[in-house]
Amino acid sequence: MEKLKSIIPWEITKTIQQQTTSYDLPSTSSTIHHFFSKSPLFHSMIEDLTNTELGYFVKNKKIGLELKSKGNSCFSAQDYSQALQFYSQALRVAPVDAVDKDNNLVATLYVNRASSLHKLNLFEESVRDCSRALSISPNYAKAWYRRGKVKTSLLNYEEAISDLKVAMKMEGTCSGKRQIENDIKLIANQHKSGSSTGTGVQNPSLIDDEVPQSKIQCIATITKGRGMASSCDIPPASLLHREEPYAAIILKKCRETHCHFCFNELPADTVSCSTCSMPLYCSENCQLQAGGLIQRKVVALNRTEDLSDELQRRFSEVTLESHSNSEVELTEHRHECVGVNWPTVLPSEVVLAGRIFVKLQEDSNDAKLDLSHNYGKLLPETKVELHVYSIVLLYCLYHSYGHKVELNGANVAKIIVIISQVKVNSMAIVRMNYQERVDQGENLSPGDAITNHLEQVRVGQAIYLTGSLFNHSCVPNIHAYFISRTLFIRATEFVFSGCPLDLSYGPEVGQSSYRQRQQFLQDNYSFKCECIGCSTINFSDLVLDGLHCANSDCRGVILDHSTADSERQKEIPNADLLIQKHQVNGLNSDDLKDIASLIFDQSSQPFKIQPGRCLKCGSTCDLNFLLAKVDEAEASLRSLQATVLSNKVRSGSLSEALRHFEVLRNVLHPYNKKLAKAQDILAEAFCSDGQTQQALDLCLASIEILKKIYGKGHIAVGNELLKLSSLQLAIADAGAADTVNQMDTIFSKYYGRHAHGMFPYLKHLKAGGGAQSF
Repeated sequence: MEKLKSIIPWEITKTIQQQTTSYDLPSTSSTIHHFFSKSPLFHSMIEDLTNTELGYFVKNKKIGLELKSKGNSCFSAQDYSQALQFYSQALRVAPVDAVDKDNNLVATLYVNRASSLHKLNLFEESVRDCSRALSISPNYAKAWYRRGKVKTSLLNYEEAISDLKVAMKMEGTCSGKRQIENDIKLIANQHKSGSSTGTGVQNPSLIDDEVPQSKIQCIATITKGRGMASSCDIPPASLLHREEPYAAIILKKCRETHCHFCFNELPADTVSCSTCSMPLYCSENCQLQAGGLIQRKVVALNRTEDLSDELQRRFSEVTLESHSNSEVELTEHRHECVGVNWPTVLPSEVVLAGRIFVKLQEDSNDAKLDLSHNYGKLLPETKVELHVYSIVLLYCLYHSYGHKVELNGANVAKIIVIISQVKVNSMAIVRMNYQERVDQGENLSPGDAITNHLEQVRVGQAIYLTGSLFNHSCVPNIHAYFISRTLFIRATEFVFSGCPLDLSYGPEVGQSSYRQRQQFLQDNYSFKCECIGCSTINFSDLVLDGLHCANSDCRGVILDHSTADSERQKEIPNADLLIQKHQVNGLNSDDLKDIASLIFDQSSQPFKIQPGRCLKCGSTCDLNFLLAKVDEAEASLRSLQATVLSNKVRSGSLSEALRHFEVLRNVLHPYNKKLAKAQDILAEAFCSDGQTQQALDLCLASIEILKKIYGKGHIAVGNELLKLSSLQLAIADAGAADTVNQMDTIFSKYYGRHAHGMFPYLKHLKAGGGAQSF
């Protein structure tokens, strides 16, 4: 794209850069479209992006056969995990109508992968692959045979025998028929011996029929413009909103690990697109809903006349089941599904804008998104970049849709606006990473205690027509989360009728400093936050990076230069202001006066916040000297953390880190978040060293800091309580039950009835801690 930007005449570039609104977009878009339409470089680039013969994601029989051969070699060597990988790669690139040794290549690959899955004891996945093979080639004896063998492993003997009987009818060789007949006899004897019949366990869907009970309404405010508010009083944990995305896309970094439609982690038996080799799905249902060009070639059912009525019914059950959901309306991936390069080369938000543009074209010629955008506030260079990306995207869509997409400046302008709307209104779909062994319900020992953090991982990006209307606050009163693609929003505190409903677009009060929050919001959304956490002095922002007063008897806080500059811009809090804004997160806590009483003193000249000066007693310190000591101590603790991650904790490194930790305790304010982080690192180190009680004590101290800067019921505290409860359970600490109950209450407030489904370790910790149901 840089090459295209470089050839734009300066006059056009200057005109675009000087735009202050989006009203002139049709003019500049038409000008740049006229220029690029005559550019050989532009058309050469479009050819590279749209020519299927040049695409990296077209199906290729030769490569599919090569990967199949490698998988066969690994299977023969009993390296079933590697064989599984090769078969999956082959399935991704093999054309659906390719033939290998008189059999359909894709069907054979599914059966081969089913064999690998069977060897790895992944029985349900193996059954699904056999069914997929039969969806392509219903008469494939090997697929019926493999399905029967897997059903045997699942102790489902009746279905196993039925499948094997069908396989025997389909088998063309005498030796093959004898082998299957012997297998049927063995299974029948197993069945007679009294072994149970099972069908396997399917994981239930997390999405239930819970319906939002509280009413919300769209309002307009002076400071934030359009947003959402409650039309009645709302209790904590109430489900406020549930919505499917208007359009969504997976992020590039997650293309190999997560389903391209539902964004859940991919299973071992991944499903690839039938026409191109780019997307991966967790099931045929997701593949169909994503909108690939389904091209299944079903072999004529020419051997069923010899089947008995019972086996005919079995044949129909399995093959019809394999072809279910074939009428799902195709949507998102359809216009990208020809093996071309542009869906992977262009940024994710640009491809998402393409999906939205196509959907608007199909819905109505006059359809538009009723969402705000920030085009006028973008940097001049970014405006030029949007023009380039938009015209490239338009031509790519034209090559997929032909006459349905017109090549003109008006459509370039529409795409520019859509990309700008995506930048401001799209929501990041996230998943939580956590330690797997707790999920398995194993008994915890001291070495199994959880000391790592829960981590939110961005996997997708989506536009929600209503969800995108909720405004931001650094002190949010609602929480958004995702199950599959579905957006859920819950109240996290009591919300009064008419109160704005605000979620956090990123960092919150307690998570990062005022300056960091403002920078993030400006960079990503082009606005300055004026919520109560950013407009009013609060306890969390003062102590987050605060230093300890030099006077050992004083509990006051000392600010560095950056924090002092930020806090000077804020108002001194008062109770009326807080009540008026319906904020109840403890920002006006008595703790604020305890650490910064001088800013409330109106008896003389107003107190000025100064770096290096205590906000409670007014004493000063050598700020540069103290900050240098903090940097040195933090470096030592980071070094310890690296040794923990590499499992190379030494007693010498622990002793050195403890010495530097004492320095931090003397220099940092008792509620400084860096102190909590240091305690976390030490807790991990002690746990790795087998000193669980020391780890538990440090974890407790860290949580007390987080309760101060976040509030006792915040989800960040709940995540830390997870670590604490696992440590307590590991050493049979009597306080485990209370910790688990606290954690349970917090998670249920943020996730409601979905908490246990999204975080399976909760029920195991509850069982281990003896917690009561909520």
